[in-house]
Amino acid sequence: MSTESPTVGRAADDPGAGTAAVLTGADILARVRGASARVRQFAEQAEQQRHLPRDLVEELRACGVFRATMPADRGGPEMTSMEQVALVEEVSGADASTGWCVMIGMDSGIYAGHLSPDVARRMYPELDMITAGQVASVGRAHEVDGGFRIEGRWAFGSGCTHADRITGGCVVHRDGHPVLDERGRPRTIMFLTEADDVTFEDTWHSTGLAGTGSRHYTAENLFVPYEHTFRLGAPHRRGPLYHPDALLRKMSGVPLGIARAALDHVYGLGQEQSSRRGSAWRRSSRIRSTVADCEMRLAAARAGVYVSLERQWEQLAAEVPLTPRDQALPALARHHAFHTARQVVQTLYDLVGGEAVYRGRTPLERQLRDVITACQHIAAQHRVLEKAGGILFGDPVEDVLV
Repeated sequence: MSTESPTVGRAADDPGAGTAAVLTGADILARVRGASARVRQFAEQAEQQRHLPRDLVEELRACGVFRATMPADRGGPEMTSMEQVALVEEVSGADASTGWCVMIGMDSGIYAGHLSPDVARRMYPELDMITAGQVASVGRAHEVDGGFRIEGRWAFGSGCTHADRITGGCVVHRDGHPVLDERGRPRTIMFLTEADDVTFEDTWHSTGLAGTGSRHYTAENLFVPYEHTFRLGAPHRRGPLYHPDALLRKMSGVPLGIARAALDHVYGLGQEQSSRRGSAWRRSSRIRSTVADCEMRLAAARAGVYVSLERQWEQLAAEVPLTPRDQALPALARHHAFHTARQVVQTLYDLVGGEAVYRGRTPLERQLRDVITACQHIAAQHRVLEKAGGILFGDPVEDVLV
């Protein structure tokens, strides 16, 4: 992975900036494709220490992955959701934990788009800054003069160990009681603060995605000014990138990348393994039909992701109201991608047999643990089907993350 640093820093049009290079989405994807070997080299270290190594983070930062959603008028690539999926897919094929952290860390531009332009530049003076945190409204935001006093404990802070900024969801409280919105429901906000303002707990001992450092974090009596808070679905910027579900759209890249890497590994085995009967392993009808079935399922799931996102992006870019199908299908395709990838990796793990159980001999053992863990995310849960089904029957979209 290149360790050049011209891509790190402010855009050339920012006050006080140097001559930072402007990278397109294609530039970033090309750099990442050339960096896959380095990502694989760091994978075991990340697994053992349960968070990404600092050297890897800085090399990824230099590749430009964390600026993916930064706006074009600041010199950012403003990558489409489809480009983001491709980027996450590429990294996840080399290591799922790294891909997951890239997927989370690239949200900085989306969050910045929910702030006023001046505040966004102050919070994100550099394009390659990393944001981590949990959007679930499990914290409390007590209204005070000029802002909020934040308190709470959030789980699953993926990438928090190397983040520059931390976010978290809160229910607004006034005089000790939740503030209700116009629908009679608790009013929620998200806050942004420096990573040093919260306390991280070493809680991430997981089945898979071990290298993500998805720790708990707490805030106690933390003052956050009004201008550093926002509501998802109420951005300052306009465009497809700031629609509420944008945070989830590129998630499919993680399971798709894992499954693709597992298939490629099995093809590699076909060049070297022999069955007990002595015939070439890859000539076995069982091997061939199983691999073909996995390819078929993965290709269909991947197509569903990209086609649904392209349709949604086109409608949002044209400022055409989304139909129920346009709203629901990306969530359904994402859910399907997670579970199809899990099925594919499990099938290939079983196909390889006893050799698959040994750590270090094959990536399948880690890939299976990683995809199982990824499928525990809310985006892969049954409630997505329930919500999407309701939307298809005409229910209003009440969950901004569907």
